Amino acid sequence: MAVGRVALTMATGTYLHLDALTSGDVPVEGVDLTCLRLPVEEIFHRFFYDREWDISEMSLAEYTVGISNGDDSVVGIPVFPSRLFRHRSIYVRSGQVSTPEDLRGKRVGVPQWTQTAGVYMRAILMHEYGLGLEEMSWYQAGVNQPGRTDKVSYKLPAGVRLTSMPNRSLNELLVNGEIDCILSAHPPVSFEYGDKRVSRLFPDFEVVERAYFERHGFLPIMHLIVVRRQIVDRYPWLLRNLITAFELARDRALSRLVDTTASFLPLQWVAKELDYVERVSGQSVWPYGVSPNRRVLENFIMWAQEQGVLGRAVTIEELFPGSGTEPVRI
Repeated sequence: MAVGRVALTMATGTYLHLDALTSGDVPVEGVDLTCLRLPVEEIFHRFFYDREWDISEMSLAEYTVGISNGDDSVVGIPVFPSRLFRHRSIYVRSGQVSTPEDLRGKRVGVPQWTQTAGVYMRAILMHEYGLGLEEMSWYQAGVNQPGRTDKVSYKLPAGVRLTSMPNRSLNELLVNGEIDCILSAHPPVSFEYGDKRVSRLFPDFEVVERAYFERHGFLPIMHLIVVRRQIVDRYPWLLRNLITAFELARDRALSRLVDTTASFLPLQWVAKELDYVERVSGQSVWPYGVSPNRRVLENFIMWAQEQGVLGRAVTIEELFPGSGTEPVRI
């Protein structure tokens, strides 16, 4: 390690827009960074229970719930490695549910009530299609294996019924007709294997998601980057330097995507898609920082609170605080 530099470890999933950072091509000033690229489910589990590294990718909901419950052991920075529309992640019994309105009075499964993707999907059902959470019966279980539970506490809204099924899987329940729908970031294995009994609620999800994007103008945020509080307290300059490095890595990836002299990806119209995102959102393709993401963050907090995911309302400033004398650039 170079004299005067800090040795830190970071764990993230594998993302094109992080490659230059995780490969070491883009350094973090003042830091000798060891990067682990792992499955995000493993990252979330190991970091939540054991805090095995200094900097980590983390579920937006899990982090927000922690802040709501008074846990300030990690500090978020407004860097968002994973953003996805979630209409594609609603799976139903084929022939039994054809429209969102068909879910009224039905049985819906979730892997965790506090899963970030689930917050967005329930908000879609509530605010886009007029369904009340109390109009459905809710069941919680692992998607393809039994035993999954929420890692953080929450309080369900009045009238909402959630039954834990610790010895069953949502996939089994859906295939057997014991539930009618699954809201899950990871698809049930029956769908992946082409079981005709299971289909997407929105088979044309790209059309529906584009329409949603054009109405709202934001890309839903799934994950963020957090740093252990004791590291931030010791090195208050670290947050700014991290953000700078993440921005440089993202910009390098985007510049390669629009390079007309070579194919960075085996796709032909990437630049056109990037232009579309910028035109609809009115900002850069993959924005970091609070200001360009304020609307989606405010909506997420509002939806999480009304769904009982948050114990209290939190502010964006609580999620992304400054530290020491050098403020985080937002």
